[in-house]
Amino acid sequence: MGDVLNLRRQRRRRAREEAREEGERNRAQHGRSSAEEAVDRARKERDDARHEAHRLDRPR
Repeated sequence: MGDVLNLRRQRRRRAREEAREEGERNRAQHGRSSAEEAVDRARKERDDARHEAHRLDRPR
C-alpha cells in the first residue's frame, strides 16, 4: 500500500511549484529587473536633457 499523504499539503506544494515555473517563464520572457529599467530611464532622461540644452530655439 502507498504512503499516507496530506492532500492539502500536496495541493499547496503543487501550487508553489506552478507559480515558480510561471515566474521563471515570465523572467525569461521579459528579462529585465526593475533596477536595470531604472538605470536606462535615468540615462534617457539625462541624454534628453543634454540634447534639449543645445537647442537654438527653445519651445515656449
